[in-house]
Amino acid sequence: MLIGYPLGHSISPAFQQAALDHLALPAEYTTMPVPPRRLPEALNGLRGGEFLGANVTIPYKETALLHLDGVDPWAASIGAVNTVVKDGSTLMGYNTDAYGFMTSLKEKAGFEPRGSSALLLGAGGAARAAAFGLAREGVTPLTIANRTLARAQSLAGAVSPGGGSVSAMAMQDPALAATVRNADLIVNATSIGMRHGPDEGAAPFDVQLIKPGSLVYDMVYTPAETPLLAAAKRAGAQALGGLWMLVLQGAAAFELWTRKSPPVGVMYRASQEALASQEARK
Repeated sequence: MLIGYPLGHSISPAFQQAALDHLALPAEYTTMPVPPRRLPEALNGLRGGEFLGANVTIPYKETALLHLDGVDPWAASIGAVNTVVKDGSTLMGYNTDAYGFMTSLKEKAGFEPRGSSALLLGAGGAARAAAFGLAREGVTPLTIANRTLARAQSLAGAVSPGGGSVSAMAMQDPALAATVRNADLIVNATSIGMRHGPDEGAAPFDVQLIKPGSLVYDMVYTPAETPLLAAAKRAGAQALGGLWMLVLQGAAAFELWTRKSPPVGVMYRASQEALASQEARK
């Protein structure tokens, strides 16, 4: 099950169901659009019936952990959960976003985080996972930029309580330009550029500033080539979209629920087919 609000364009059901069917597991992956006031009720409802657990997505990755019986230490450090596992009537929270992000970054882009400089745009649940993953892998310096400066500062303080190599700024700060120019890695963890979103067709900063040879990673996966990724390619930078992160975090969640090795290739192909189907319906 996927819990979030809204959920109209999610492709998680397509690739999770494909994995369940591939392994002949008698389970169904469904969606549950949940308005904010009903989140505690929705999570508590997982305790009954034959649920294996759930994924949690926008906007509940940070608030969901307040309604669970326990949280994995890594997820607790990050301060966000995206996976809930039911054990009897107990609900445990995990974060597989960090795994999905870091694995795709290293395996699909060939990026070595240690000693590299990074700019992270956003301060929500997915950004938190990326920030903690990058810090643990030795990125330095790491700059977190957000529309609301206070949220960027809060995340920077959580990642590196003593300050040091993690800093924060507002996305409107003129100093962002220099940070973009100098970054080895730029990660967009906002919804800017997402199809059907409020900032469709936009990029989070002046794309003329992108450094050739850098890596631009956009967590947005629809469209497959966002304005930011298209600009990165024109600038001579490497570009990677968010589809592999989505599938890999989902595969890690699948393993937590079923205790079986996830068919990652099957899941990725199903995700591509689901996106193509969405395109065809436009």
